[in-house]
Amino acid sequence: MTNLDPATLRALADEGNERALDRLAALADARGDVAALSELLDEGSTHAGRLLTRRAVAAGDLLELQRVSDAGYEEAATELDRLLGDPGR
Repeated sequence: MTNLDPATLRALADEGNERALDRLAALADARGDVAALSELLDEGSTHAGRLLTRRAVAAGDLLELQRVSDAGYEEAATELDRLLGDPGR
């Protein structure tokens, strides 16, 4: 992977480039920056939603899954439902 300048990626993302937004999410994930991932999710990054969902599932963090779901990432809702399970079983 080419070492891309985060400022350049941010400029591209601000212009609507979704691949640059995805790269910013990947960089934030690599450095463990959950706050940056959350900001990217708020900007509409589905990749950030995917990464946050993966982290929340691994941690069993139901509240974070709900937050990510509320932000519009549907897979988080699916994972939340799966983790909550059926209480009748």
